[in-house]
Amino acid sequence: MALTDADVQKQIKHMMGFIEQEASEKVEEIDAKAEEEFNIEKGRLVQTQRVKIMQHYEKKDKQIEQHKKIQMSNLMNQARLKVLKARDDMITDLLNEARQRLAEIAKDAASYSALLEGLVLQGFYQLLEPKVTIRCRQQDVEMVQAAVKKNIPIYKEAVKINIVVKIDQERFLPSEICGGIEVYNDNRKIKVSNTLENRLELMAQQMMPEIRVDLFGANPNRRFTD
Repeated sequence: MALTDADVQKQIKHMMGFIEQEASEKVEEIDAKAEEEFNIEKGRLVQTQRVKIMQHYEKKDKQIEQHKKIQMSNLMNQARLKVLKARDDMITDLLNEARQRLAEIAKDAASYSALLEGLVLQGFYQLLEPKVTIRCRQQDVEMVQAAVKKNIPIYKEAVKINIVVKIDQERFLPSEICGGIEVYNDNRKIKVSNTLENRLELMAQQMMPEIRVDLFGANPNRRFTD
């Protein structure tokens, strides 16, 4: 049975409708896929930028933390240096006060005379020389002569060696020092300094650990004493 023109037109119209529907569905599918890919790419880019931002601020946080630690360390060091300086200043003041009090020792003739006797005998023992020269302040010559006279037999008895002692009458120790003596061997190459100032300095060095403990307490970070 032959198709009429109307039937042909109807089939063509039906085919065109089908093609249009297929095309529309394909377009929607392409659009949906494109949007999905766009969203995926957008999400990837957003995540990448988020990670970069987080890394940037993590780095900044670390830098800030490190800077804080450095500042804190500097402040602690400055504070520690100030404390150490204050302690050193206190010890210096203490030693200066002790030096000022040394002058009072020589004003008590009996005590000073006994002290000179001990310093002279100590000088003999430290040198152990057959000939020695003693320097003293000019105002102390008589006391030193008496100390020498008293100590020569004591020294001889102790070491079984004779000793000749000369008191230097040309080069006295400065009158402004607090007192004491200097003892030299015969050629003056060896000297024992037993001035009161020197004895104070020596005592301060030897007792410095105890002085620091008495003034500031024990250092918990210190394992050994000087």
